[in-house]
Amino acid sequence: MGRKLSAAIIGQGRSGRDIHGKYLLTEDAKKLYNVVAVVEQNEARRNRAKEEFGCPVFEDYRQLFDLNNIDVVINSTFSYLHFPITMDLLRHKLNVIVEKPFSKYAMDCEQMIKAAKENGVFLTVFQQSRFAPYYERVKEIISGGKLGTIHEIAISFSGFSRRWDWQCSQRFYGGALLNTGPHPMDQALDLLDTDEMPAVFSCLKNINSAGDAEDYAKVILTCPGRPLIEVEINPADAYSDFTYKVCGSRGSLRATQKNIKWKYFDPAPLPPLTLTSLTGCDGISPAYCSESLTWHEFEEEVGCTAFDFGTAKFYENVHSHFTLGTPLAIRPEKILQQIRIAELIHAQNPAETRF
Repeated sequence: MGRKLSAAIIGQGRSGRDIHGKYLLTEDAKKLYNVVAVVEQNEARRNRAKEEFGCPVFEDYRQLFDLNNIDVVINSTFSYLHFPITMDLLRHKLNVIVEKPFSKYAMDCEQMIKAAKENGVFLTVFQQSRFAPYYERVKEIISGGKLGTIHEIAISFSGFSRRWDWQCSQRFYGGALLNTGPHPMDQALDLLDTDEMPAVFSCLKNINSAGDAEDYAKVILTCPGRPLIEVEINPADAYSDFTYKVCGSRGSLRATQKNIKWKYFDPAPLPPLTLTSLTGCDGISPAYCSESLTWHEFEEEVGCTAFDFGTAKFYENVHSHFTLGTPLAIRPEKILQQIRIAELIHAQNPAETRF
């Protein structure tokens, strides 16, 4: 297991407290981590953090530089602050877990990756949906080959909702692509499994949100020898009934984050092509191609989520990397690919900054 790591959390908002903090207060997490400092500008939240974590709290993240007992810092600040704060932490030789999005710009990500290497520290991005049980199982079924050659994968993180918070602002690096998008886009690129830049078709819209950033995103990724992958984030879909649809040459899969259904048929040779008219049993009546396939169907329930199981697995990997040298599951170089694609998508869909 190795020794416990000393962690500092910057930010006590929806992510810093309700995801990172929530996990780090669990008994399982306490076997691996001690929270030794929390940074939060809001005084009431700062005082609450002092009670919850029982550690020193600070108003300014730069006060962490006076401490010498920190193994890793979790940067869960506003999205537009991810880059400057992470760079400052790396230059002070601190290991960093940075929240999604890595940044809005690929150039920022390249600088962070370079700074981590130059200062001999590690850098990773909190992409916990890579460890989501439903995703791991979908990936396992695809890899098992029962569905045959995979030709198309559709990923939908949709529902009906309206927003009016800071994540609706372009100036704050908001919008569906950088807020919700890192979850399905990371999974999509993991499934695409190539370091090449795929061809990208995209459409961004603002349908139901108060700000100037998009709340709707449709992205199609294609690459030679790989399945076509479609990612949709739609805030106007009141009948969203799947997270994954996978179409293969011998079967299909449909999954939500709680339930997976999939089916395949036993391999059978395809009848040879015929260019003469097909006829029915009487040898005269016209007929369509028809055959009886033996299908094997399965249905599975998924119990945990990206926000409990996925978060735990992410932090276990970080601990193992620090103490045992296990490779990081979430490499910043791979997330750089995601940001390059996001930057291209924003270029394909220019929008006026109004707030």
